[in-house]
Amino acid sequence: MKKIVLSTALALFGIFILAAAAAAQQTPKPAATPAASAEPGPIKSSPAYAEVLLRKTELEADLFSFADDYTDQNPRVIDARFELATLSKDIDRLFAVRPDDVPKLTLALGKLIVRRAEIETELNRLLRTYNADHPQVKRARKKAELFRDALKEILGNTDAPARR
Repeated sequence: MKKIVLSTALALFGIFILAAAAAAQQTPKPAATPAASAEPGPIKSSPAYAEVLLRKTELEADLFSFADDYTDQNPRVIDARFELATLSKDIDRLFAVRPDDVPKLTLALGKLIVRRAEIETELNRLLRTYNADHPQVKRARKKAELFRDALKEILGNTDAPARR
């Protein structure tokens, strides 16, 4: 009986492997873009990436420490997750930088990205409290716009988050 069960399990496993291999061969691969095919090594060793990664790691550590004391609805948790998501998108944008533009990934750019994420988080926090016409929301929106424009000036069109 054990031999039958074992041989059936092995046969099913083999079928699973064959099906997975066939599906992988049938799935069309997206065409590689020049930016996407760039080697991440120079980007990962850039000061901008290090600065953004530092802030992302700090936020992840904060979320870990918040887990015992706060619920998911706590404003500190919401803000940390929002900023973390913003920085994750920015890291993806850094990896999309063309090889010719890697020298632009300076410490100042990293600080600009981190500060913009903080400002976007502040804007998000204000929008959860006030309506879009509130003076504080308008000021925060203008501030966020200035930082987005500065990033566009350095990196070009970076697919910044849509303005609210």
